[in-house]
Amino acid sequence: MGRTKMAGQKTDERDVLLGRRIAEQRKRSKLTQRAVADSFGMSAAQLQKYEKGVNRISAIHLAILSRLTNTPVSDFLDGIPHPDPETERGFSDNGQHAYAVEPWSDLARAFARQFTETFTEQQRRELSAAVEILSQELKG
Repeated sequence: MGRTKMAGQKTDERDVLLGRRIAEQRKRSKLTQRAVADSFGMSAAQLQKYEKGVNRISAIHLAILSRLTNTPVSDFLDGIPHPDPETERGFSDNGQHAYAVEPWSDLARAFARQFTETFTEQQRRELSAAVEILSQELKG
């Protein structure tokens, strides 16, 4: 059911769903395609491809959109179906079992990389303090 080949991956229904959510949130926030595209450093036509699910949006652009719309990244991603982890391809042409690691640690590392590249040191310290408070609250 793939649509467009992009960086070795085809877009699919998940990209279409994410694109719809991006467009809806942009409109709710009263942002034009031009304003969002400018903040991404791209054309409005490219943003439109993300919103239609023709091209896959990067984590960096999703983080920027999250800040622009004051919407958590999770709001864009929650409920989007995941591929069957038992048949993910990885680097093989054949199906293979997914490498089993604690899923939250991988997510935390990915966010840490993105925050390091995107945010200032002061913003990272503030985020770290907020995460520490969250950790303490969850421990009860």
